[in-house]
Amino acid sequence: MTATQQVRSYPFSEEPGIDIDPLYGALRRDEPVSRVQLPFGEVSWLATRYEDVKTVLTDPRFSRAAAQGQDQPRTREEMTYEGIIGLDPPDHTRLRKLAGKALTARRVNEMRAGAVRIANEFLDDMVTKGSPADLVEHFALPFPIVVICELLGVPFEDRTKFRVWTEGLTSTAQPLMSLVEELFGYMGALIAQRRAEPTDDLLGALVKARDNDDVLTEQELLSITGVGLLLTGSETVSTHIPNFVYALLKSREHFELLKAEPQLIPAAVEELLRLIPLNPAAMFPRYATEDVRLGDVVVKAGEPILVSLPGANRDADIFTDPEDIDFRRANNPHVAFGHGPHHCLGAQLARMELQVALEVITTRFPDLDLAEGDEGVEWKKGLLVRGPRLLRVKW
Repeated sequence: MTATQQVRSYPFSEEPGIDIDPLYGALRRDEPVSRVQLPFGEVSWLATRYEDVKTVLTDPRFSRAAAQGQDQPRTREEMTYEGIIGLDPPDHTRLRKLAGKALTARRVNEMRAGAVRIANEFLDDMVTKGSPADLVEHFALPFPIVVICELLGVPFEDRTKFRVWTEGLTSTAQPLMSLVEELFGYMGALIAQRRAEPTDDLLGALVKARDNDDVLTEQELLSITGVGLLLTGSETVSTHIPNFVYALLKSREHFELLKAEPQLIPAAVEELLRLIPLNPAAMFPRYATEDVRLGDVVVKAGEPILVSLPGANRDADIFTDPEDIDFRRANNPHVAFGHGPHHCLGAQLARMELQVALEVITTRFPDLDLAEGDEGVEWKKGLLVRGPRLLRVKW
């Protein structure tokens, strides 16, 4: 560490909203690999420049498996349950390949019509209840849960349980492992049911892979289905739907543009993913297995390093006018879903759901607006994800 490198408290700020702290930009320019201290765990390096972030996410000398058993930098006292995220190849590759067969672009595209139906059903119910309404409660929360439940073959009537588990697992205050045990107990019962009565849904296919093909352990099966798909598969979308709608309503010309040119919605989703951070702080550090140079810094063997995806996504060396919303951006290689071996397994599903959400909302509610301005928006606090907990809209 050079004389100019200080250890900064991290996250830099916890202000509500969809912007990122300007310190990311300053660090990316002047100190792209800096030192930070999270509320818990050891001091860590933090990469904020796009190319450095991609290097950390792809270079095998930066290991997720090596993080296990370490005092990892983190925002909650208890270690976050990691499952497949805590593995390196070849174990990670084996599990990812298996789960990835079920979430191909083709399968996700085949799910689109069903997602449109589900989205419209929730919006029908919201209209029946009347304007104004909370878009989070009536649409953003239940919509992705039902989609992923249909994919896996999980009973829709149990969706309220997943809401409790999701909020608990993303909370910085609630005990973690007891929630994981509850979730795994629930999934274990469903798995036993599939063994007794085989099905053709995704859960049935994964049970078959476990029992007949012997490519999964029981713990891996629980991890993939419970945390890997059900929880992470719904949390990203349920958080980003209100984030995106809020951003569009605060920048009205972009909402109007999507109404006039709905063919821009896929590009709009990518641009909003680039600009709006999902997490208030970087998570899941890699540990260097040998000394690795990143620019002017040497990350020594045994040291952790975090990557700022939002910081990388606003790197002016990669993105023209990175602070601006541009739905016609010609090149948008953002890393909102990560990069390399740990690129988000459910990225295609999340993209499809976010596209459907913007399509149905802009089509059905051309006059949508914030019901009470910013007073009608309540932001999540004490969670590992950031977004509105309450978003009151009118139409």
